[in-house]
Amino acid sequence: MAFATRPFVRLASTAAAKKLVVKHLTVIGGGLMGAGIAQIAAATGHTVILVDQSNEILNKSKQGIEDSLKRLAKKKFADKPEAGAEFIEKTLKNLTVSTDPVSVVHSTDLVVEAIVENLAAKNELFKTLDKFAPEHTIFASNTSSLPITDIANATTRQDRFGGLHFFNPVPLMKLVEVVKTPMTSQKTFESLMDFSKALGKNPVSCKDTPGFIVNRLLVPYLMEAARLFERGDASKEDIDIAMKLGAGYPMGPFELLDYVGLDTSKYIIDGWHLLEPDNPLFAPSPLLNQLVEEKKLGKKTGEGFYKHN
Repeated sequence: MAFATRPFVRLASTAAAKKLVVKHLTVIGGGLMGAGIAQIAAATGHTVILVDQSNEILNKSKQGIEDSLKRLAKKKFADKPEAGAEFIEKTLKNLTVSTDPVSVVHSTDLVVEAIVENLAAKNELFKTLDKFAPEHTIFASNTSSLPITDIANATTRQDRFGGLHFFNPVPLMKLVEVVKTPMTSQKTFESLMDFSKALGKNPVSCKDTPGFIVNRLLVPYLMEAARLFERGDASKEDIDIAMKLGAGYPMGPFELLDYVGLDTSKYIIDGWHLLEPDNPLFAPSPLLNQLVEEKKLGKKTGEGFYKHN
């Protein structure tokens, strides 16, 4: 009897170790990030369901995706308009929308969450979806600032939970940070890496550390630029010019802060400061706080560090 069971046990463990090939994707959140993720997944042959709270939001998301695809097709198929039209049609066929996440996760391979940067909201969402998604389904968050472990702990599938941090605008930016928590299984991690490559992205792996790789280096740099200006060591214009011409950056730090949104940057640094109050890299900026209080949030409000038309 013992001999007879050995081949079965070996087969079972091999199957358990097999990576999941993601074919069906559910994206929660129809904002810029969620719509971008849905677009590139649909364009690479995945069936995608994009979920948000209202049809009004989803209609706006769909229109944004269609406009983005038209721009992409015009560039990619400049000499072949018929091929461009076919590309748009095939991509949109792979995409459906829904306002009910519970009803659509029953047959999905991967759920990618791209909702508001609020831990309680993310926990509530994943706690609910955990009850209805199949056992094989992997969960991933697109958070840029919250610990993946804290989100995963709302579920019973911590081994099938990781981070997939995309960058804005998603269709153009080639990088994806694949975040592995101490509980993420190797099978899950490899499945997320393979999925990122299938989207045509370049994935990099990172542990579940504040800001992962890019924001951990970028946000303290932006905050140090603000401190340099606050101390009166240089003007914001000269700091921007110096970093563009001296370091080869496409944008200066104040241009980038206005592009990202001052409220977003403040939210990130405030969260990190709470985690590590003695870390000077995470010290808040009084000037940034003042601008946010005055609702001067950057390009989206017409004024931040600079005025925008």
